[in-house]
Amino acid sequence: MAADPSVPTAGDPFEAGVSLHLLGGFRLLRGAAPIVVPRGLQRVIALIGLRPGATRSQLAGLLWPDASEERALSSLRTALWRLRQDPCCPMTATGDTVRLAPTVRLDVDELVGTAARVRDGDDPRTAAGALAAGRHDLLPGWYDDWVLLDRERLRQLRLHMLERVAGQHLVAGRHGEALEAALEAMAAEPLRETPHRLVVRIHLAEGNAFEAVHAFYVYRDLLRRELRLEPSPAMSALLDDTLAPIREASREAAVRPSPVGRRT
Repeated sequence: MAADPSVPTAGDPFEAGVSLHLLGGFRLLRGAAPIVVPRGLQRVIALIGLRPGATRSQLAGLLWPDASEERALSSLRTALWRLRQDPCCPMTATGDTVRLAPTVRLDVDELVGTAARVRDGDDPRTAAGALAAGRHDLLPGWYDDWVLLDRERLRQLRLHMLERVAGQHLVAGRHGEALEAALEAMAAEPLRETPHRLVVRIHLAEGNAFEAVHAFYVYRDLLRRELRLEPSPAMSALLDDTLAPIREASREAAVRPSPVGRRT
């Protein structure tokens, strides 16, 4: 495991910070220089980054679930020994736990931190990276059970963060910013109703009845086509006042006598 010599860094490359990127794929960087890591060791580093409080037994069981505990622990000891032989090793061990070194920056932590700031009610404009944070899936192409669980956890975390940002902007009357966040959530999960509901609410708040009705029917048609379902009553109720005159006119037209065949 070593920094790629083909990528120049300013000054001593070991003075540059180390960052671990798991969103969008595994990348370990010292400054701007990628550190080449064998795939087997990538799994060890990634899991330690995602489970900072896990014991060695827990890590071994997740990494080698089909092996006996003794063999799994032996494999973990070998992997950690290989990591410690390299000066770029991002690990630190304390007692029975192994975690990333305190100086290693983890992109997953940035997503979690941004979501926490939004959840705690910070002005969403101060969370400049809220829309971009976590835009890529955790370790795409990896199918370990622990990856799948964390991938879904982070996906849900980001969706709720974006919806909260959109809601905060909407309450503050920042309709453009609210729509941007809602559309970002919609792009992440097109069949999820809550961002579509937010889009309808934002258009109504702006007085754009046509846009609101159009957004509703686009989602209704998508839901029918993909899942053979209807939007929830909560979403349909958003347009009750807007569509009331149209529905009333339709009812009146339905009961009005036809002029065909009427005697004069």
